[in-house]
Amino acid sequence: MRFGVSFLPDASPDTKSPVDYYREVLDLCRLADESGLDYVKMTEHYLHPYGGYCPSPLTFLAAVAARTRSIRLITGCTLPVFHHPVKLASYIAMVDAISEGRLEVGFARAYLPHEFRTFQVPMDGSRGRFEATIAAVHRLLTEEGVDEDTPYFSFRDATVLPRPTQSPRPPFWVAAVQTPDSFERIGRFGHGLLITPTGREFDTALTTRYRESFAAHHPDGTPRVMASLPLLVADTDQKARELADPHLDAYLRVWASALDGWDDTVSTDYAQYTGLGRVVRTMTARDLRATGTAFVGSPEHVTDQIGRFQERVGADGILWQVDFGGFGGADAVRSVELFAEQVRPRFTAARGGAA
Repeated sequence: MRFGVSFLPDASPDTKSPVDYYREVLDLCRLADESGLDYVKMTEHYLHPYGGYCPSPLTFLAAVAARTRSIRLITGCTLPVFHHPVKLASYIAMVDAISEGRLEVGFARAYLPHEFRTFQVPMDGSRGRFEATIAAVHRLLTEEGVDEDTPYFSFRDATVLPRPTQSPRPPFWVAAVQTPDSFERIGRFGHGLLITPTGREFDTALTTRYRESFAAHHPDGTPRVMASLPLLVADTDQKARELADPHLDAYLRVWASALDGWDDTVSTDYAQYTGLGRVVRTMTARDLRATGTAFVGSPEHVTDQIGRFQERVGADGILWQVDFGGFGGADAVRSVELFAEQVRPRFTAARGGAA
């Protein structure tokens, strides 16, 4: 089983300066690499404390590549509906080279109304743009002289440079949250699956649907499931809760604020999202711990939580969100150290690229 660190900034200049934020998370990336963890993951968002400190995960991962030696790098996720495929494929190939072939690429559909408004991309129909962009990026990374003619972009005879370092290209992952059809489609396309079961009991029928679809369309391949979850490990359960709960509550407040646009937004491509902010505003740190979607406790307790999660979900790896609610500094370093030294050795994990 693989483990790593995952970052979703929820800071603003009022809570933490960009210089301080990047210094802290880059130090954690270096620690994760030195401790033998498998992945560093960074998300992409804009214009809001929820994710806004990382508008370019590929830029961030290039900085991580320069400070580390072995850990693999994954966008978690980049938002293809806001990018031209030639630019995105070119940037991917560049970071793949800088990291000497350690990059993996996670894609997500984007779901925040304010981002769609700002980039003037319609939410309705965005699934088609999302899938067309990923397909074009795949072709640009694996072919030369690519022609594309879609309702969203058109180009001829495109050969991106540099060419990918990994052959035939870096592994692809796609995120899904709650729509069963999304899980089925990710399996059909043969990508790895990223899940973030925050605040609710995860419906394991969704990962089953993904795996069944993958097996039906790619019988010679291997489906892969990676989860991202908040983590805080301390010497005792009580100490871990005292440290984690204020930061988990702060994270929920920032996330709920980013979801305000869903109070009065309706989209055919996001049928279950209207009113999502009202749901998140009812959540607390205790809810996240009770549903097993935030792992908080002593090394022994976290080990037990991972075991129970694996019994239900059977993930191939877990990437730990370690910067939630402005959490950082010495306590975050200690949390990662305790996990690496006392939890991870109890699980089998091996380095190397995904298929």
